[in-house]
Amino acid sequence: MKLPDDPFVLELLPEFVDTWICDIDEQYSKFVDEHNSQELYRLAHTLKGSCFQFGLDDIANLGIELMGYAKEGNWEKARTLKEPIRNLFVEMRNFLVEKGITQ
Repeated sequence: MKLPDDPFVLELLPEFVDTWICDIDEQYSKFVDEHNSQELYRLAHTLKGSCFQFGLDDIANLGIELMGYAKEGNWEKARTLKEPIRNLFVEMRNFLVEKGITQ
């Protein structure tokens, strides 16, 4: 894992990660289950852009993939991305704890 070089971005990273874990837990499956392509696309687009800004390129790239699935209405493929995305955020959170950046 690589941490952002910018100290301001690094300071915001723990809250950013926790917020995304919460958003994924609360919204992701709902949007997929309801076949709400507009909201899933919006979530994926925000995920992509914000993760690129924080240097979380692996997650951002999954956001790009998810955008495609939302646009296509490919609900099964969209469903399969939830855990990999969430797991990458949890992995980053654990890394931040290990580095003493957050508790």
